Amino acid sequence: MAEATIFSVIKQAIQNEEDSYNLYQRLIKMVKEKDSKDTLVYLAGQEVQHKEFLENYLAGKGGNGALDLKNPVDYKVAEYLEAPAPSENMRPQDAFLLAASREKKSHEFYEHLAGLHPEGPVKEVLKRLALEELGHKEKVEYLYANTAFPQTDGG
Repeated sequence: MAEATIFSVIKQAIQNEEDSYNLYQRLIKMVKEKDSKDTLVYLAGQEVQHKEFLENYLAGKGGNGALDLKNPVDYKVAEYLEAPAPSENMRPQDAFLLAASREKKSHEFYEHLAGLHPEGPVKEVLKRLALEELGHKEKVEYLYANTAFPQTDGG
């Protein structure tokens, strides 16, 4: 694979992480509940870490870096519900549904790119990033379910 192609793939991935970070920053301003804001701040921080990882990868540092490999559960909430548009005073469940949709797209992006690459370090980086995005999707879908359908005293 040509060096320019690897470079352009990683640059696109960096841009995607920046876009996700910017979305979370907008949602933080729209959601009023502290717990929801805290979660969105955490997710924004994760996007910053991904961007730094990719930038280091481009600089030749940490090509075999360790993103947390785990086995997230895909509840497929984002696949069945339409993501709302960002709005002022957004309800937490809407912010989490929007975040789940964004994480789904990021996961699919990295999966697709990994599928285009031959075996090797770039493919492994893309597969790790896809798995990390799926883990984020799992978290925000869980939060969506718990805010949209809160547990009551009756069970």
